Amino acid sequence: MDAQMIPVESNAPFCFSCLKERPCFGACCRNLNHFLTPYDILEIKTALNLSSTEFLERYSVCYPGPRSGLPVISLRFDRHPEAACPFLTPSGCDIYDARPTACRLYPLARAVSRNRETGSASEHFALIREAFCQGFHGGRARTPEGWIKDQGIERHLEMNDRFLELIALKNRILPGPLPQALRHFFILALYDLDRFRMEAAAGRLRGYITEQESVDAAAMDDPNLLAMGHRWVARLFEGCNKEDRPDED
Repeated sequence: MDAQMIPVESNAPFCFSCLKERPCFGACCRNLNHFLTPYDILEIKTALNLSSTEFLERYSVCYPGPRSGLPVISLRFDRHPEAACPFLTPSGCDIYDARPTACRLYPLARAVSRNRETGSASEHFALIREAFCQGFHGGRARTPEGWIKDQGIERHLEMNDRFLELIALKNRILPGPLPQALRHFFILALYDLDRFRMEAAAGRLRGYITEQESVDAAAMDDPNLLAMGHRWVARLFEGCNKEDRPDED
């Protein structure tokens, strides 16, 4: 779908509403390459009462990112009529309260840049204008900051920003494709949390995580385990050089 990206300041108001009565309802939920963040998967698999492994097998596809070389997880659309989202129903989103970050943000796009000298981060916003969408024809005025608050998205953005920092770290230390073992650990610790917990608690990651981390992982809830996964993968990246890499499978 062709879209215009119109920059907007964080305190600039815009109007938008998505109504079932409009003919465009659900059109934005078709024909997408819908990237999922680790926190998106955590939320959705919990709402569906599935393990992370089951969710990945049923609802996702994995491919290497063209720029980062990291595994990219996307929502699977190819098994559904008109390439629709698997969670789209005639009445709307079947997982609305656990919908992914990009769906919560829409029609807003957000990017984060970081000052190399100070380390401070800056948010940048744009409105996504698509020809089919009639949402801009009504609704109360809200700023990007107000929209984020209304959509309950603050925690998503916090966790997603950690993930982006991890990608930036990888690109600095390990440009290009990941060794197979690192690719496996990246998926395990960030996307497949239930398997990560099981592997860690069973001691099968000894040599990569400490004994105390193995004990802690067994008792952690998903958000804390994901935070641990971020720290662990960062540690693997930072310790990875030509002489000290996990053995490739």
